[in-house]
Amino acid sequence: MRLRKEPDLNPMIVIGAGQSGLQVAEALRSESWEGPIVMIGDEAHAPYHRPPLSKAYLLGEASEAQLTIRGPEALARKNIELMSGAHVAAIDRVAKTVTLGDGRSLAYTGLAIATGSRPRPLPVPGADLPGVFPLRTLDDCRAISIALESAHNVVVIGGGFIGLEFAAVARKKGKNVVVLEAADRLMARVVAPVISDFYRDLHTAHGASIVLGAKVTELHGENGKVALVHTASGVAFPADLVIAGIGILPNTELAAAAGLEVEGGIVVDACSRTADPAIVASGDCTAVRLADSGLRRLESVQNAIEQGKAAAAALMGKEKPFTAKPWFWSDQYDVKLQMVGLSAGHDQVVIRGSVAEGKFSAFYFKAGKLIGIDSANRPQDHMAGRKLLDKDVWPTPQQAADEHVNLADLLK
Repeated sequence: MRLRKEPDLNPMIVIGAGQSGLQVAEALRSESWEGPIVMIGDEAHAPYHRPPLSKAYLLGEASEAQLTIRGPEALARKNIELMSGAHVAAIDRVAKTVTLGDGRSLAYTGLAIATGSRPRPLPVPGADLPGVFPLRTLDDCRAISIALESAHNVVVIGGGFIGLEFAAVARKKGKNVVVLEAADRLMARVVAPVISDFYRDLHTAHGASIVLGAKVTELHGENGKVALVHTASGVAFPADLVIAGIGILPNTELAAAAGLEVEGGIVVDACSRTADPAIVASGDCTAVRLADSGLRRLESVQNAIEQGKAAAAALMGKEKPFTAKPWFWSDQYDVKLQMVGLSAGHDQVVIRGSVAEGKFSAFYFKAGKLIGIDSANRPQDHMAGRKLLDKDVWPTPQQAADEHVNLADLLK
């Protein structure tokens, strides 16, 4: 692509060099922006895939090179300047500049905020002991990988996706694994009890101990590193390595300090626009204002990518709203869980397939309307479900449960 040589043309600046920030930068080129693009990332690495960190990377099945989405050379070919290991300290919306941590100031034509999220800190004494790790970044996983080799007793605090994916990795490596979940079932925020029970049994069958209703009160250290995890019930679990997987916090502080609306995330519309016409935001750090149901914040690769595309189009004065139903996935042992739609508020769950055989789907209905599907080793249900939900077509509960009904036929 040939760039116009206009020395007075300020760049499009993207704050964040993760999946969504990269998508904004590359989509700007697709949208025919020929001016400079600067992508600023606080990590020392080029953009990389995060989902494999808690799975293939820790198992040694994916190298760091394989995690990289775009290296510096590939970015340079698209005339995207990557400033890695750089921190944006402030945004001046009036002057249309960003100030870096080292004091430098960069002017922008348009600005995309894709600052992502960070692990929620463990709010108990001893959380800062050596041997206690979050699991979010490549640097986190480098340290975890080293510690895991010599660890014997692993405690995972939090029975969500990240915690359970890591628990599966640790069991595959032959470690003693205990998962402590404060709620009365696993993944309670996002799945029905039938899914929670299936995954409890799955992990138990693979030798992990699942403790529900476990409130962690303190981490105790010995010889300069973590040794015990204490719970409110009075039970203490031995631990050489602790993973804290209790959720994430969106990185909204920069936007809030600049006077942008923040409510559980940087507030944007379906086109990733903020209230400032020169600023968009995308990815984990955002909360989308919906016409009929308030604000929604998603944490997924799909959301990062599609919001990034919408954000780039918006900076170019175009409207490309992200309207597809959200989808997610999780790999644990030999089970792939694929999810589409959002099941919150459902009043009926219908099972298709066999839970006992580990190949089934849970169809979620609300007032007779399909709102989400969770599929365990049933990719055909997931793919059909994505098409059905995007077209606002759905089976009856009876059809969903009947494997003789071809879901794809409902699209005709």
